[in-house]
Amino acid sequence: MLKIGVLGAGHLGKIHLKCIQLAKDKLDLVGFYDADPVTAEKVQTELGLKLFDSPESLIEAVDIVDIVTPTPTHYELAKLTIIQGKHLFIEKPLTQTVEQAEELLALAKEKEVKVQVGHVERFNPALLALDGADLQPMFIEAHRLAIFNPRGTDVSVVLDLMIHDIDIVLSMIKADVINISANGVAVVSPTPDIANARLEFSNGAVANITTSRISMKQMRKVRLFQPDAYISLDFLDKQAQVIRMFDKDDPAISKMDNLMELQTGDKTKYIHIDMPPIEQVNAIKMELETFADSILNNTRPKVNIDDGYKALKVAYDIIDAIEANAKRLAG
Repeated sequence: MLKIGVLGAGHLGKIHLKCIQLAKDKLDLVGFYDADPVTAEKVQTELGLKLFDSPESLIEAVDIVDIVTPTPTHYELAKLTIIQGKHLFIEKPLTQTVEQAEELLALAKEKEVKVQVGHVERFNPALLALDGADLQPMFIEAHRLAIFNPRGTDVSVVLDLMIHDIDIVLSMIKADVINISANGVAVVSPTPDIANARLEFSNGAVANITTSRISMKQMRKVRLFQPDAYISLDFLDKQAQVIRMFDKDDPAISKMDNLMELQTGDKTKYIHIDMPPIEQVNAIKMELETFADSILNNTRPKVNIDDGYKALKVAYDIIDAIEANAKRLAG
């Protein structure tokens, strides 16, 4: 059993506290700390948890620190945690700057602690349904649209929302990003509220990512195109669809139903539509439990600190590309 404490008991921090309570077979929730005394007292009364008087006292009392505080505080709290040799779960984005993330990356390796970054969409049932699938996408198209919410508008939509899809794309395409073109528009806040980015990879793959936080409806969809398949993922409705094409004499089709015949000139091919079974899960509970497993079994966390760093680096490269494009258009 691993002792865990939570830093930050705001909207998301409170959800983490409740999920940890549900994961009591692997995690022992020691308590929490929040810098806002009103929030701290309210959560303490509601959940009946121990309230620590400082981050330092909480870090000392646990094996794992779960940081769910505003992004500007991530670096200092994470550094305190890692220096003390404690394992760390930290919400995305990893830090406020790439330089801070690089320092934490080096420090975590030096102290030999495990760090998982809270890119929770990796645990979305739609994506989990593809576990074990042979994914070699050459083109990915992602749309993430959200209804306006003032919470989160202190940063660009790239760091607020697009970073989810950046992480997903980087986890699927095993190649280096070699070129980025991007554009963004600030509508209701000082930084872009709508953004589009095109990522080109060293293996020839391309990803087109569109994000908005001022839409009239919500959408979270990712479509993958690869030589043998088209895959559609709906992260909002938690659905997955895999469409593959087979030659007429492919022995695999003898075991398939849902086949549609397609005439392509002088050849006959078959299209197979598969709807992988979806297992409904509590994604936050699951990401915390798998992190505990990585510590207990000494394995790599599913979303390691390296993954969090790479997603943050690409996010800032996209922000730089948006700003460069804006300056070019301004003359």
